[in-house]
Amino acid sequence: MSTTDTTVWAIRTEALRRTFRDKSQVKKKKGAKNGDGANGANAGNGAAEKAKPQDFVALDGVSLEVGEGELFGLLGPNGAGKTTLIKILATLMYPTSGRAWVCGYDVQERPGQVKKLINMVSGGEHSGYGSLTVRETLWMFSQFYGLDSREALRRIDELMEIIGFKDQANTKISKLSTGMRQKMNFIRGFVSDPRVLFLDEPTLGLDVGVSRTIRAFVRDWVKARPDRTVLLTTHYMAEADEMCDRVAIIDSGRVLACDSPANLKRSLGRDSAIELELAGGQVSEGGLTAIRGVRRASVTTEPASGKSEATLIIEEDGAVQPLLGYVADCGAQVLAFRKKEVTLEDVFLSIVGRKLDENGNANGNH
Repeated sequence: MSTTDTTVWAIRTEALRRTFRDKSQVKKKKGAKNGDGANGANAGNGAAEKAKPQDFVALDGVSLEVGEGELFGLLGPNGAGKTTLIKILATLMYPTSGRAWVCGYDVQERPGQVKKLINMVSGGEHSGYGSLTVRETLWMFSQFYGLDSREALRRIDELMEIIGFKDQANTKISKLSTGMRQKMNFIRGFVSDPRVLFLDEPTLGLDVGVSRTIRAFVRDWVKARPDRTVLLTTHYMAEADEMCDRVAIIDSGRVLACDSPANLKRSLGRDSAIELELAGGQVSEGGLTAIRGVRRASVTTEPASGKSEATLIIEEDGAVQPLLGYVADCGAQVLAFRKKEVTLEDVFLSIVGRKLDENGNANGNH
């Protein structure tokens, strides 16, 4: 969707900051025991001296605007602040400073109004009672939202049919696999038909086929009614590219870029993305980025095979020759060389300086 000055903002944050006190830091002061003069007095029987607790910054001045009817993505590694932001917006956590609004309601001043309009699905979440069946559990959650029982059961059956979960309707929660639990949690998020839905890594632990079904369903659900909004967090680049109207790249609690996937990819301009498959040698990210024309580089190595994969963002084709020369000088053999279309993964590498692995961890030079 296009956003203008007249856009109705479903979600808005202003300089949102959240810090956590780290009380785990403890210094062991090495010194003499009592009776060893001044040092002994300071050492206090060699007891641990607690360091002044440090603040861990999860969100560092995040300002975002998400339009009503938008499917908006937060793309970033584990620990980037994505889940913290969603928890604040869902009234599960207070910000340290700054403000946030959902459907025009301040999440701190009017949490009750916000809760009536939202729902949330988190990947890997465990909810429900083991002795209840899937259908009973979903009905129970529907009653928390005050839904008419008959209408709730109709929605539950419809959603289970769409997600391919109908055969498990009478299965007890305690018997569900991790993937099945995630399907149930996903359905739970839609039963209340919220105006704003927070999806925190919703396809985590699901197979490719189910993930594809869920992505299609979410897109269709948003399009079906103009007042529905989804805020999706993910570390899957293809998922963000396929689903989202706009994407915010977030790292270390800061939003580094925000635009449509197409515009983000175009932002690299004339830059090219290159992938190298290498065998042997000691190719380093620092050595690659030292080459003129190489803007960013990430290298991952498979210890068992000794093979490496290097992803590079280059500013000019003239960098290719010295790049291959450097690889040869490192004693590495080029098994494959690919120049490819720019993807969101390349944009992320270019902006953040690191790649994301399949588990959402960031690797590479920073």
